[in-house]
Amino acid sequence: MTYQHILFEATGGVARLTLNRPDKLNSFVGAMHTEMREALAQVQTDASIRVLVLTGAGRAFCAGQDLADPDMALGHLQPDIGAVVEQHYKPLILALQDLRVPTVAAVNGAAAGAGCSLALACDLVVATRSAYFLQAFSKIGLVPDTGGTWFLPQRVGMARAMGLAMLADKLPAEKAEQWGLIWQCVDDPDFTSTVAQLATQLARMPTRALVATRAAMHTAPNHTLEQQLSLEAGFMRELGWRDDFKEGVTAFAEKRAPRFTGR
Repeated sequence: MTYQHILFEATGGVARLTLNRPDKLNSFVGAMHTEMREALAQVQTDASIRVLVLTGAGRAFCAGQDLADPDMALGHLQPDIGAVVEQHYKPLILALQDLRVPTVAAVNGAAAGAGCSLALACDLVVATRSAYFLQAFSKIGLVPDTGGTWFLPQRVGMARAMGLAMLADKLPAEKAEQWGLIWQCVDDPDFTSTVAQLATQLARMPTRALVATRAAMHTAPNHTLEQQLSLEAGFMRELGWRDDFKEGVTAFAEKRAPRFTGR
């Protein structure tokens, strides 16, 4: 399928979704949301895909919402921005979080506003050393959206999350790694190969186990220890019936690398 605002390809078990408005720093317009959700739906139904890499074209990852987009009606004197979030950003983030494969945000440059939250919605975030993260909402009188108020405190704690959200300071990728906001910060020349190696590694791993790990991690803050132990038992029971568990145990006994299939 050909898209106007994104690029999408899948090969070797790795799907790659690229935000493709480089002249606008890959900022969101209404049609981009539709295209992204269509691509995510394809990932959800294509059993050959084992991992999704989300990145941006050009020098930015994503600068958030394009305030000049007429589809968003932000030029009105009293725009209903809440409706924009409900209709576009909420379903996008939920689709990304519910994906049946692990997700990697390959942050190749600025990740600002909704673009920052979009990156944090992925399971693993790898960023170039020249990249930065910015919650810019307070600069225009708004609150972080796209899940920003959910992701930030979980990753860096309340004090740092509050500072990032209220002061709208740029957080360089290196410090983001130190704070635990992202998984890895790499030198710019090594970025492409690092992301490719990570995607290949994830594509060869037990997909269902990785997605169950995501679900368990996200549920934990709302559970007691007893509830979480029960949840873990349920996942272990289900995964123990899967082919990948049998392959993992067999490979361990035979002292060879496992050949997981995602089943």
